[in-house]
Amino acid sequence: MLQEIPRLEFLPIASLILHEWHDDQRTPPLIERIRESGLFRNPPIVAPLPDGSGRNMVLDGANRFTALRQMGYHDILVQVVQPDDPGVRLQNWNHVVWGLRSEEFLADIREIPGAELVPTPDRNALPELMGDCGLALIQTRGAGGFSLCTEAEQLLDRVNLLNSLVRSYISVGHLDRTSVRDIDLLANIYPDLSGLVVFPHFDVADVLDLAGAGYLLPAGITRFTIAPRALHINYPLSELQAEKPLAEKNDALQRWIQERIARKGVRYYAEPTFLFDE
Repeated sequence: MLQEIPRLEFLPIASLILHEWHDDQRTPPLIERIRESGLFRNPPIVAPLPDGSGRNMVLDGANRFTALRQMGYHDILVQVVQPDDPGVRLQNWNHVVWGLRSEEFLADIREIPGAELVPTPDRNALPELMGDCGLALIQTRGAGGFSLCTEAEQLLDRVNLLNSLVRSYISVGHLDRTSVRDIDLLANIYPDLSGLVVFPHFDVADVLDLAGAGYLLPAGITRFTIAPRALHINYPLSELQAEKPLAEKNDALQRWIQERIARKGVRYYAEPTFLFDE
């Protein structure tokens, strides 16, 4: 039985904002893939800001949004969700840092103004966004574990410190996102492992407020999961690019969706699913 279809619609691309810094190096290859396929495959997921501005924050799909913006598109096809929807969950990614010596990795972090590295023996400790200490946890193979501590009391100041933390290694080393919280589990995967950075949890409301005020989180630390989500739309790129009124584009989109449903071209999977056609 087909469940309620996710809300798909065209929005002005200028009405969308990001909530974290974006790595522009990832965009050119995606632009080429989009142009070659002639299709827009997976729509970004956005949520309206609660400030009444009419803006929407990109929860997932920053690379696709950035690609279309750089391609000069005025409108974008998205899936719209509400921030308080029970299917919207926010977790965090951690950073595996590799490609520089652990001593350099730690030395650069120690240079961050307003922050201090305090040794901690507890690798199972959870970072606390607003705690007295433990704004982030840093692990290395040789020197053990550390808490990133600060006397800053305001959320924005703490976010700025997290941005400074990521900037301390993003330009001199390499990083991958991971859900792992124990560096020993990564040693065999990264021979030149520098360290592991474990980030605190953010509330969706805080992320929306920060983004609405123009403040961005570090790249690659938020992990939004949305259920249900629309995938493999494969909507004609020519329709995204067309110079038509937004209402006309949305009317055509809804007709296209209904046609797909009528010929049983839309499927709902209630169970966790592995896709092998990516």
